[in-house]
Formats: sequence, C-alpha cells, structure tokens
Amino acid sequence: MGHEHLERYRDIIPDFDAFLDFMSRTLPVTARINTLKTSVPELLSRLDRAGIGYERMRWYPLGLRLDAEKPGRLMEFHMGLIHVQEEISMLPPVVLDPQPGERILDLCAAPGGKAAQMSMQMSNRGVVVANDSSSARIVPLRANLERLGAVNTIVTSYDGRRFPEYTFDRALVDAPCSSEGTARRYPEVISRCSVKRSMDLQSLQVSLLRRAIQLTKPGGVVVYSTCTFAPEENEGVVSRVLDLADVESFTVHGLRSSPGLTSWNGTDYGEELVKCRRYYPHENDTGGFFVAKLRRRLPACE
Repeated sequence: MGHEHLERYRDIIPDFDAFLDFMSRTLPVTARINTLKTSVPELLSRLDRAGIGYERMRWYPLGLRLDAEKPGRLMEFHMGLIHVQEEISMLPPVVLDPQPGERILDLCAAPGGKAAQMSMQMSNRGVVVANDSSSARIVPLRANLERLGAVNTIVTSYDGRRFPEYTFDRALVDAPCSSEGTARRYPEVISRCSVKRSMDLQSLQVSLLRRAIQLTKPGGVVVYSTCTFAPEENEGVVSRVLDLADVESFTVHGLRSSPGLTSWNGTDYGEELVKCRRYYPHENDTGGFFVAKLRRRLPACE
C-alpha cells in the first residue's frame, strides 16, 4: 500500500503505526438488517438456522459482522432482508436521524445503501429523494432501493450543484472523494490519491454542500460525509460553508472517534471544526470516514 502518501497524516492521526497496521488488514464483512422486510429476531433466527456466524455491532443494533465470504450470494441479501454495507458507512444516516413524514434529500445517493437506510429509519413514511448525477449509477441505485423495499423514494439524476429549487427538512451529502478510507477493501485507491486531486475535488464538494444547505429549511440539519482522511476534502470543505450553517457536536456511543482539525498545513479552519468527527480504521476495525453535522442558520431578525 502507498504508505508514502499516508505519511502526510502522521502528525494528525493518533497511534499512527497502529493506523498503518490496520490499513493493511482485511476489512470485516458487515451488513445492515433491513427492518422494512424483517425483524431483528427473525433475521438472526434465519442466520442461526443457516449456520452463518455473526456478531452484533456495539454501536448500531441493526449492524452485523458476518462470517461469510460472499454475503451478496446469500438468500437473505437477494430477499432484501439484509444489505451488505461497510460498517462505518452506516453512520451518516444515524447522525442525520431522519424522521417519519419528513422530506429528505440524499444528494449523492448511488448505490443507495444510505438512502434505503433512511427510508427504513422513516418506516417508509415521508419521502427520500435519492439523487445521483451519474446515469450509469442510477441502475444499481434503483435496484437496491427496489430490493430493499424502500418505497418512499424518488430517484433523480441532477447535477447536485444545480439541484432544482425545493425545500427539504434534512439533507445528506455523502460526497465524491478520493476514497482513502476504502483502501482496506480497494488498496489500489491510494495510488490515485494526491494533494492536487484532493484540491480538485474540494471545489466540487464545496458546491454540493452549499447547494444542499440552500435546499434545507432554516434550522434543518445537513450531514456532510466522506470516506477519506484528506483535510482538504473534509474540514477544508466544511470551513467554507460556515456563512450558511453552524457545526454541531454529536456523539455515537460505542464508536470511537477523533475530533475534527482546526488547522492543517498552515490553513486555519476555525475552532468550530473540532465538533466534526474523524473515524480511523484502527479505532473501530472499520474503513475510514469523516462526518460533520451542520444546522442551517435561521434568517436574521430585521
């Protein structure tokens, strides 16, 4: 793996040698129980009868670590009873916390795991607009939503930077990124990472996040997430929308994390950014992630 590129994070990642060790390890196989089609006891009973080993996640009652090499071949997957999803990628919908009856925007939704998770959290009541600008990714997005029974979803394919005017209660921006945090599953991603690539992505990420905030009602929540460690794509993005929204603290019990950075390589992001959370592979034996919870500011009183 390209440790040379990751060395630039030595001063910001705690226990950096343990981080490098975990980046070389195989990622656990994980899945989310889909309560739109089954219950936790029913699903666990099916796994027991099939002789499939599992371990419940400490922080998320619907998350499982499976003793299965190819979970996508299980009948439970094809029936939509489970969705194969990396453990830490189940986090952004948990932080967003969509409620039944609300209008939710998932601005970069493909392949649909998080959009379906939000439909499940809403018991299929209200609406989730699952948008992705890539027409090629719309096919798997639709297939996953259908398989998982997420019937309160609308699929759109706008450029998220120019998503049409509408008002949502909450929005998720799981932005396109350099994907360093997926290297345990796809080691080749590191060879494509560079500071220049992160800076190129930053412009797109800022535009997507600004549009999501503009489309969210005043006082509404927007969650911004990436699967990369690059501060340019994380705190560097959030710091550029603070004229529209405030960063809020959040805690997920049972999941270890590190605070957001307030500065990086001479760039000051602001003290507020410490409220963001960074999730490193060696903290929970997962992939890497960054999550920020933002609340759109209320209009100033005249």
